[in-house]
Amino acid sequence: MKANVGGIDRVVRLLAGLALIAVGALGLVAGPWDIVAIAAGAVFALTSVVKFCPLYILFGINSCSAK
Repeated sequence: MKANVGGIDRVVRLLAGLALIAVGALGLVAGPWDIVAIAAGAVFALTSVVKFCPLYILFGINSCSAK
């Protein structure tokens, strides 16, 4: 896996992921949406940590400056 998620993108993904996990864990959304929020937050956080986003491959996006 070649890195395709850059620095600012990683920070934004990590913060959004942690926020979504918190929203889901604290029960701020009703019904099954808490599980959806936790899952989406986990995906955002994971893609931030591993510096790779599979959807970026599909859309031809690369925010990583390292070649």
